Formats: sequence, structure tokens, C-alpha cells
Amino acid sequence: MKASAGSPLASYETLVHAVAGVVGSVTATTTFFPLDTARIRLQVDEKRKSSSTPVILAEIVKEEGLSALYRGLFPVISSVCCSNFVYFYTFNSLKAILVKGNGRATPSKDLLMGCIAGATNVVLTTPMWVVNTRLKLQGAKFRKEDVHQTEYKGILDAFQQIITNEGVGTLWNGILPSLILVCNPGIQFMFYEGLKRKASKAGRRIPSWEIFMIGAIAKAIATMATYPLQTVQAILRFEPNKRKSKNTFQESVRTVINLLSERIKKGGFSGLYKGLEAKLLQTVFTAALMFLVYERIAGITFKIMGLSKVAKH
Repeated sequence: MKASAGSPLASYETLVHAVAGVVGSVTATTTFFPLDTARIRLQVDEKRKSSSTPVILAEIVKEEGLSALYRGLFPVISSVCCSNFVYFYTFNSLKAILVKGNGRATPSKDLLMGCIAGATNVVLTTPMWVVNTRLKLQGAKFRKEDVHQTEYKGILDAFQQIITNEGVGTLWNGILPSLILVCNPGIQFMFYEGLKRKASKAGRRIPSWEIFMIGAIAKAIATMATYPLQTVQAILRFEPNKRKSKNTFQESVRTVINLLSERIKKGGFSGLYKGLEAKLLQTVFTAALMFLVYERIAGITFKIMGLSKVAKH
């Protein structure tokens, strides 16, 4: 039984993609979570001298215990679930609309769909990412002395304290770099979909190792292109009190430029890429495993239900 364009079944297929994306993301994020812990420490703690991921992980375990590597796992997983459901649902809904009938998928369409899905995701889920960044770094031992430590009892308490003490707007701290960063998943999906189309020509079934490699390559390109802004995003989410400004577009742009300038002054151009090794290890492996699980779950589900895929690759 195949779904026709515009039928209710088409939205069911989109839901399958969204749920498969969530399962893949949760599996991959949990597996490589310690690498994300190392990455965010390097981004927000400018005085930490170590730059090697294994050294950072060893320092954290020695100073704070093994469990510190998984601090904030639950709020991050909660954010990942919401974020990836929104992203995959939006992306595949757009795919069903833009690539239907005899329509062909193209890199420009992939980029457009990825950016729109990313912007939708940012607006809806930024508050959860602000909270999970705070919880992930709560209790961490920083080299910087002026870092303000927080005392949140959980996700709901963090939301309540932030709104009460800092205002609702703080929940969208870092949204400008986040909106600019929608080009990250846009670039990622453009390369992923493009490489996947080439690999599946003539109806060829793509083996698991190849899906893993395609996902890894796509994410590596997107991460290296946007990393400096990801660092600014992390700082704004964690240290809002040091970056208070009027809630205007001009002020937000000025804040982003100032943070980038500070990084360059303190560490040179390479300072913009502090923690890149940890970020690449974390995001590349996470994205690769996510796409592998996602493709397999979606494929099995479609096969069991006798459904056709929403769009042509």
C-alpha cells in the first residue's frame, strides 16, 4: 500500500521519519556523551590549558569523578528528543511538499529544507538548550574564577529560576548565533542527502558502514564551517549575566562580534576553534551513528507497514 501525495498516510510517513530520527539521536547522544562534556568545557572555560580530548576527560574524572562525564545527561536527552523530532518532522514534511510526483531532489532544495527546519527547531527548542547547558555545567570545576555557579534542582526548577531571576528573554539567549547556525544542519543534510543519492543510484542498497561514513563526512564539513559561532552560542547560553544587552537585533549582532573579537585577542585566530577536536569527535561520531540508526529504523518500519518513502532520493 503506497501513500499518495497529500493523503493522511503521507503525514504518517513523516511521523515515522521523526520518531526514527529521535531514536537515532538519543542512541548516538548517549553513546558519545562524554565527548560533548569535554567539548563544552573547552568552549566556556577559556583558562583551561589542556586542549586534547583524552586529557580533558582524564582531568574531569580525576577532579570530579566518573559520573561528571554524564552530568546533565537527562536534560540533554530531553532536549535532543524535542529538537530532533521537530527537525526531522519539519524536514520530511517539506520534502514531501517540495519533492513530490516527478519532482527531483537537488542540493539547493536540500539546503533550503535544512535551513527552514533548523530555524523552526531553533525558535521552538532554544529554551530547553539554554537550560540543559546550565545543568550540564552545574558543579563543574572551572579554571576561570569569574564563572557564576548555579544551583538548580532539575529542569523545571532551572526554568523557574531563570524566568524569575533573569527574565523570560534569557531562555532565548544565543538565539542569533543559533539562527545563523541553521546553516549547520542545512549544510549537513545537503551533503548527506546528496552523497546518499549518489550511493543509491540504480536502486543499490547502501550498506550500514557506508551510511555511517556519509553521515560522518556531512557532519564534519558542517561543523568545521560553523564552529566559531557554536562557541559563541555556548558562552551566551551559559554566561548571560556577562552579556546583558538590549533585546534588539543590532545589540545581538554587536554581542556576537565582540565575543568573536575577544576570542581572537586572547588566543589568536586558533582561539575561535578551541575545543574543535572534541566537537568533531563528538558530533561526527554522533551524527554518523544517528543517521545509521535512523535509516535502519525507518527502513524496517516502512517495510513492515508496506509503505513507500515520502520522497525520491
